Amino acid sequence: MTTRLAATSLLSRTLLHRSTSQIRRPLSLGLEPSARIPQSQSRTASSTASGDPGQEPPATMDSPIKVVSHLGGREGGGGAGGGGAIDAGRSARKPLSLWPGMYHSPVTNALWEARSSIFERMMDAGAPGEEQRPQTELLTKTPAQSRTIIVYKFATDDILREQYRDPWNEVRIGKLLEDLDALAGTIAVKHCSDEDSTTRPLLVVTASVDKMVLKKPIRVDTDLKIAGAVTYVGRSSIDIQIEVTQVDQDGDIQSDPIALTANFTFVARDSMTGKSAPVNRLSPETEREKQLFGEREAHDKTRKRKREEQKGGLENGIHKLCAEAERLNVLLAEGRVFSDLPALADRDSILLRDTRLENSLICQPQQRNLHGRIFGGFLMHRAFELAFSTAYAFVGQRPCFLEVDHVDFLKPVDVGDFLRFKSCVLYTQLGNPEQPLVNVEVVAHVTRPEIRKSEVSNTFHFTFTVSSDVLKNGLKIRNVVPSTEEEARRILERMDAEGLFN
Repeated sequence: MTTRLAATSLLSRTLLHRSTSQIRRPLSLGLEPSARIPQSQSRTASSTASGDPGQEPPATMDSPIKVVSHLGGREGGGGAGGGGAIDAGRSARKPLSLWPGMYHSPVTNALWEARSSIFERMMDAGAPGEEQRPQTELLTKTPAQSRTIIVYKFATDDILREQYRDPWNEVRIGKLLEDLDALAGTIAVKHCSDEDSTTRPLLVVTASVDKMVLKKPIRVDTDLKIAGAVTYVGRSSIDIQIEVTQVDQDGDIQSDPIALTANFTFVARDSMTGKSAPVNRLSPETEREKQLFGEREAHDKTRKRKREEQKGGLENGIHKLCAEAERLNVLLAEGRVFSDLPALADRDSILLRDTRLENSLICQPQQRNLHGRIFGGFLMHRAFELAFSTAYAFVGQRPCFLEVDHVDFLKPVDVGDFLRFKSCVLYTQLGNPEQPLVNVEVVAHVTRPEIRKSEVSNTFHFTFTVSSDVLKNGLKIRNVVPSTEEEARRILERMDAEGLFN
């Protein structure tokens, strides 16, 4: 215990030294009242976008909390408001397990401060030495109780804008993916919380991301709003929808402000046993909430039905094998020409293996989340950057991001893991000459050289296109063909998931 407190105190003194030795301008972020910032902290949080305390926040910044460029630069009280100083006393009280890494964006850090405050309040309220127990009675909550809004003041905050700017003066999608994952996780925690100090908090982890669609470019010179809430729950799963909105620069109120939509699925685990745990029920209230609930319920039933069909009987299994063999032959036909008669191969096609890129890294402590494992948003960020580079090298022009088709989080990634990202252009869709599509697959492998073992931890699928101006100049995108049965199966699986193969 003494060693743990000493380590915590050393960390807090380091952070305090940073905050007093460097002057940083606070960045502003709005958090909707449903975040339930405790009353004792709301006075600290109530500052305007300019950082002046004591003033009423603007209408679009209800209960704002301050976000700074680095964790060590926080000033004031602390807690869920995220705008307070981290002093030695507070740091020593806060368990090291609630300290996230220090790589993350100011928005992600602020969201995690709000999330960890839920656990801190429960720890503070509990009797000393009292063992926390699993939740025995499930609550019924509404989507409004988990709804959270973030406002990025890009128009007035130079530091925040610079942190998110890409080379083309748009918002860095990879960095935004981190914030979306952090926001979805915070929403899931709020839905699972029962505000009972004797209840053991659940561990919520990202299971998958389904259809994140970019509807228009996101500018970095105009304020941005992200809002999300729970839309559906299963026994231990939680579906969350997030919308990113940005008003057009010319102020056209008739245009659709929604720039991006995303659907996350989280699963709840008992924080002590690691087994799946039931989550609070959901009761949609508005017509929109009921519509989203019905859509996600239908999606969940379809997914379960497909899973049952895959098990199938013997006769059904034989029929599927025959149909799959026929489709594999269709996909492999052109690949065989490349292998057997390369001089006669279609010059408008390219082998899948010739589109591959790869990079590797050692996972660092600064990239961990609140639970001590590597942050899922960081993995999505790195996968996106590699997918973008893969599409760039394949097309020969800067690609335009359209969708995150699907992401699966299969195994956790730990600090110190040797992580390898492997990417390729899985297939192209050239039916629409005005918007050809490039589908990129990225697979993350946790590699352990000591035992000569490698396991897939994550799979990512992205869709890109190119600008119309480039197409007018005669750019032609090639067809991608597999050369092995394993490659053909991966293409078929993805096409089936997207409902593309005829």
